[in-house]
Amino acid sequence: MPTRFTLIAILVSLFVIMGVTGCDKTVSGPVVRIGYMNCNSAAETLQRFKPLTAYLSEQLGRPCEAVPVDTQDFEEQFAAGAFDFGHFNSLLYIILKENQDVQLLATEKRGQFGSSTAGAIIVRRDSSIQSLADLRGKRMIYGPQLAPTGYLAQYNLMLDAGIDPERDLDYYAIPRGSFKHEKVIYGVYFGAFDAAAAPVLDLEIMTREGKISANDFRVLAQSEIIPYCTFGAAKNVDEELAVKFRQALLELGPDTTVTIDGEQVKVLKAAWIDGFEQREDRDYDLIRKMARRANMPPYQEF
Repeated sequence: MPTRFTLIAILVSLFVIMGVTGCDKTVSGPVVRIGYMNCNSAAETLQRFKPLTAYLSEQLGRPCEAVPVDTQDFEEQFAAGAFDFGHFNSLLYIILKENQDVQLLATEKRGQFGSSTAGAIIVRRDSSIQSLADLRGKRMIYGPQLAPTGYLAQYNLMLDAGIDPERDLDYYAIPRGSFKHEKVIYGVYFGAFDAAAAPVLDLEIMTREGKISANDFRVLAQSEIIPYCTFGAAKNVDEELAVKFRQALLELGPDTTVTIDGEQVKVLKAAWIDGFEQREDRDYDLIRKMARRANMPPYQEF
């Protein structure tokens, strides 16, 4: 029976073959490997970024290969030279910049804050909890530990309020499996936890999709806005290739399409992205400050 890694390898190989089918431009040369951070599953990640990878292949004139990557595996694989480029959250960018000298290319735009995002601490509308101080002795659910607006931003908000999550909460948990941010929000909605660390973007999307109502919750606190998901290049990538990659991202518009399996597909819509913006490394300094304060990678001290 094929292992999970064998199945992923088969999917990736098929993706490379299908992803460049229908390109109008000549595509040749060494394969460009792009690591995409998994949001929910490898299959969903490949499907979501298939058109974007085909578009990048056209623009670069090189065959591009999409590889789904678990969040915790990104640094190890970058260190091993597994990827030329990567798409990851902003905390991962800081970790890879610090430890692997990754080059910042462009920041993704999505939702009300564009290329920025924020984290919130929420409770049910009918909760007796009225302030962050009331969280002492309560049960809280966080998103993945390397999620900048599902864990880090909320952890920092609590420290700002004089609350140590490790000491002052009765209990906190991180859900397993896929759709962790939705599970966090539903964990409060159905009363399993008193409060939740919810990304503002997920609240926005779930409200728009009718999964929740804005009246279901109260926001106890919201973080400052910080950069959203980011594309970066490995330190050994040719500068000319990195520049072409960045330019291709910045030129993407809502009507940009590629041919996938004989069908014209809108690249940004398929990837759940509104566009890309070029930002400066210093824009990520607030996340660095949060990570240092919370004793998190890449600054953790044991």
